[in-house]
Amino acid sequence: MSEMTTKPRLEDPVQLAVVSNRLRAIVRKMSNTLYRTGRSGVLNTARDFSCAIISPEDELLMAADSLPIHVLSGPDLMSRAMRGFHPELRAGDAFLHNSPYHGNSHPADHSLLIPVVDDDGTHRFTVLVKAHQADCGNSLPTTYMGGAVDVYNEGALIFPVVRVQTDYEDHDDIVRMCEARIRVPEQWRGDYLAMVGAGRIGERELLALGDEIGFDALARYGAAWLDYSEQRMADAIAKLPAGSAAASATHDATAGAPEGIPVTAVVAVDPVARVVEVDLRDNPDTYPCGLNLSEACSRTAAMIGVFNSVPDSVPTNAGSLRRVRVHLREGCVVGIPRHPTSTSVATTNVADRVTSSVQRAIAAIGDGLGMAEPGPFGAPSAAVISGRDRRDDDAPFVNQIFLMLTGGAGGPYNDGWLTICHAGNGGMLFVDSVEVDELNFPILVREQRIEPDTEGAGEFRGAPSARVEYGPLVGDLRLVYASDGHINPAAGVRGGRGGAASDQHLRRADGALEQLAGQGEAELGEGETIVVRTAAGGGYGAPEARAPERVAHDVREGWVSAERAREVYRVALAADGTVDRQATDALRGEQR
Repeated sequence: MSEMTTKPRLEDPVQLAVVSNRLRAIVRKMSNTLYRTGRSGVLNTARDFSCAIISPEDELLMAADSLPIHVLSGPDLMSRAMRGFHPELRAGDAFLHNSPYHGNSHPADHSLLIPVVDDDGTHRFTVLVKAHQADCGNSLPTTYMGGAVDVYNEGALIFPVVRVQTDYEDHDDIVRMCEARIRVPEQWRGDYLAMVGAGRIGERELLALGDEIGFDALARYGAAWLDYSEQRMADAIAKLPAGSAAASATHDATAGAPEGIPVTAVVAVDPVARVVEVDLRDNPDTYPCGLNLSEACSRTAAMIGVFNSVPDSVPTNAGSLRRVRVHLREGCVVGIPRHPTSTSVATTNVADRVTSSVQRAIAAIGDGLGMAEPGPFGAPSAAVISGRDRRDDDAPFVNQIFLMLTGGAGGPYNDGWLTICHAGNGGMLFVDSVEVDELNFPILVREQRIEPDTEGAGEFRGAPSARVEYGPLVGDLRLVYASDGHINPAAGVRGGRGGAASDQHLRRADGALEQLAGQGEAELGEGETIVVRTAAGGGYGAPEARAPERVAHDVREGWVSAERAREVYRVALAADGTVDRQATDALRGEQR
């Protein structure tokens, strides 16, 4: 019998759903492998990694449960770079890639690209495994160097799609280079092996799926899946009002940018053509610091703002992205950087300011659209910690921890996501287990709690700030962080108020508090701690329009005081904590 009579027709909607879920399952197998076998806490506790399947035409096909900042744009650029540098791809190849000048997000995100080649030698897919590293060889023990004046000062090893495996065997020269430069070589080697395992599982499963239904059928499926996703995105954009708006945000002043880094996004919605365009070209040139965005992060940060603002749930792949056009310019801080510009912090701080500008601009186009600004990222509760562990023969340790982070922005229908961490990961990072962190590192977490009356008030409020305090259990502890939101906290939209600013202090052993800079390093001795307040998210809509029952609930939870409920939300509460309807109506009548 012919292939067409023995293989299922992928144009059938049911088959389309079945095969798309098969691909999603493959990506999840890859992700579970990396999560279970990674050595560093940034992988096996926080889950700071992503996995994806890319078509042979360099189109993102599937990236289930991945961090948005890792995969919306970048896989296409990296796959194109791989094929450009290595025109002949063979089974058993693997390429180590972290160059922000060739499509990667930033040097700390080590990516493994594995071409899936069938028995006939035809390149069918590429699987991508991207994993943030605890240490990538920077001149300081951190993967976020906000003060790096260029990539040389940053110091990271840069691998522009370097072949690291042939015939499924490592190129030991490359592995030795990493082990010689990275401060925790055994930990890095464990993470590398976990990445290889995840990638090879993806390769094996895709080859099996191709054998099962035929690679030609899979190619037809890929085209149909992307076309379907594009149609879904087009239909979602068609529901938006036509209009254009601009919004701006400013990253706090830092080394290399003493006046701060202003970001403006101009957004145009065309529901007839069913296209959203984002123009980032009218922004400053790159700065002599590590906060510049890579091309991948510039595009992705804008795309996240659009996806946060469309009214429907849409698959995130190359098909839906055809309807989002992002305009960049070379040499721009939120554009396309030239070597040796540093992009050390490209996935978070300024990228989040791009996302917030896009979704705030869309909020200006129409009520019920867009979102407020999320709480700026980089608080020392997510610092990179390092030192020597006296409990383990003075062994060195380096890792980024993710203690409590909040910052979710208020939207048109929901309050801000409490543990979103930052806009670029969309809530996909896990908050660390305190017990696991204290087992793995010589630290003691003294406090984690919500800080009352810090939320961006609104009809739908932003997530409140968190208060976190921790320090060394034994020995000294070094922290490196790149915090934003002290000078320019998150803004609200459509009458919503801004969220509370971030802050951090060093608590000396005698209890005295010393203010710390927004970005930099801190050295803590025994008995000392760092006291952190994370940035809160902005609110959406006027606070006095918030449902009184929601306000009463926040008061019962201890997130909002009764005084703030009355003064800001114009809600009066009875002695038992329920809403006093008559007094509330009177308060809101006075407000009107």
